[in-house]
Amino acid sequence: MTPALPNLAPFPRARLRRNRRDAWSRKLVAENSLSAADLIWPVFVHDDGRKLPIPSMPGAFRLPIAALVDAAGDAEALGVPVIAVFPAVPAAKKDPEGHEALDPENLVCRAVAALKKAVPGIGVLCDVALDPYTSHGHDGVIREGYVENDETVAILCRQAVVEAQAGCDIIAPSDMMDGRVGAIRDALDREGFAHVRIMAYAAKYASAFYGPFREAVGSASSLGSADKRTYQMDPANTDEALREVALDIAEGADMVMVKPGMPYLDIVRRVKDAFLMPTYVYQVSGEYAMLKAAAAAGWIDGEAAMMESLIAFKRAGADGVLSYFAVEAARRLKAG
Repeated sequence: MTPALPNLAPFPRARLRRNRRDAWSRKLVAENSLSAADLIWPVFVHDDGRKLPIPSMPGAFRLPIAALVDAAGDAEALGVPVIAVFPAVPAAKKDPEGHEALDPENLVCRAVAALKKAVPGIGVLCDVALDPYTSHGHDGVIREGYVENDETVAILCRQAVVEAQAGCDIIAPSDMMDGRVGAIRDALDREGFAHVRIMAYAAKYASAFYGPFREAVGSASSLGSADKRTYQMDPANTDEALREVALDIAEGADMVMVKPGMPYLDIVRRVKDAFLMPTYVYQVSGEYAMLKAAAAAGWIDGEAAMMESLIAFKRAGADGVLSYFAVEAARRLKAG
C-alpha cells in the first residue's frame, strides 16, 4: 500500500528571489538609481600655493585656486554637474563682523571667477554664511551674546550679490537666519541676478557631525566650545523641519536641502513627500570621516559602503547629494 503524502502547504508561486537571481534582473527591477548627475562635490580652497591634506577627512584637501580649477575639470569630465566652493580664510582676515565676506576680491570670488572662466560647463554653488569669515566662528554678527538675525540677513544679502557678481550659479544660504531666503532673492533680483538659483539649507540641524568641516575651513578654533543651537535646528524635531522648508519655499527657494544626511533620512522623506520640490541632502564631513576611518581600519568595505550610503539618500527621496565622495563615486559609476 502506497503511503499517503503529507499534507503540505502549496509551494509558493510568488518568489521574490527570482528577480534577485542575476545581476541583469536586479538592475531591471531596481527602484532607485544613482548617477554622477545626482552628485554635488564640496571642495575647499585656500590661498596657500600647496595642496594640503585635511587630516580628519582622508582623501580631501585644501586646494589652491589653480588646483581647484584642475579638479573641477576632472569632475566635469566624470559627469558631476556642480562643484560647491568653501573657503579656508586666513585668521588675519577674520573679524567679528565678517567683513571679508563682502570683498569682491575675496578667496571665494576669485575661485568662482577662475572656475567659470576655465570650466564654464560646470555649475558653481557658493555658501552664504559668515562663519568662515568671523573671528568667533558664528554664522552671523553677535550682539549682547546672541547672533542678531536681521542685521545678519542684511549682510548676507550683500554677500550673495558679491558672489553672484563673481559668477556663482547657485546661492546656498546655510546660516539658518529667519527670512534670509526672501531677502536674498529680492537682493539678487534688484541687482540683475534673477537667473541665479537659491538652494536653501532649509532644514539644517545643530549636529555633532560637522567637526571635520570646521577644521577644513578653519572655524573650529574660532568657535571653540560654543555651539549654534540658537539658530540651527534641534535634532529632536521633525515637524519644525517642515515649517522651515515651507517658509523657504514661500520666500523663493528654487531647491531645498536637508543637512546632515544619514541620521536625517526621515526628514528627507518627509520633505520630499510634503513639497515635491527639488530636494537635496548633504552627506557631511563627519559622515564621510566615519566611513573613511572604518574602511581604513578594515572594518567595512569602503567602496561598497560609500555607494550604499549614496543610494540610501536617493531611496529616501533626495534628488541629489552633496558629498565629499562625489568624484570617487563618479569614477566608480563610470567603471560600471
